[in-house]
Amino acid sequence: QVQLVESGGGLVQAGGSLRLSCAASGRTFSNYAMGWFRQAPGKEREFVANINWSGTSTYYADSVKGRFTISRDNAKNTVYLQMNSLKPEDTAVYYCARGSIIATPRIRDYDYWGQGTQVTVSS
Repeated sequence: QVQLVESGGGLVQAGGSLRLSCAASGRTFSNYAMGWFRQAPGKEREFVANINWSGTSTYYADSVKGRFTISRDNAKNTVYLQMNSLKPEDTAVYYCARGSIIATPRIRDYDYWGQGTQVTVSS
């Protein structure tokens, strides 16, 4: 069984930064792509970023490109999301999830999800 635990969310002013972490249990973490998604109140869950198993390939939603950076440390079974230049529209619950061998932006390709961490950006 895989467990994912996010941390690092909080309240920040517009223009500020936060770094989210997602710690994964299990010995096969490095075999899988990982992704970050978010869900704002009243909206559907949406893709934010993903990273392949080795960390050599990343992909971002247009809305966060140039501001967010996804990375991973396979020795620590952890994936990160560095969020800079935050905007009020980034306010959401952020989830990490385990993908498949190939990194994709499709929610249905992710099988294990964390409980989420709240990010609130004030204007």
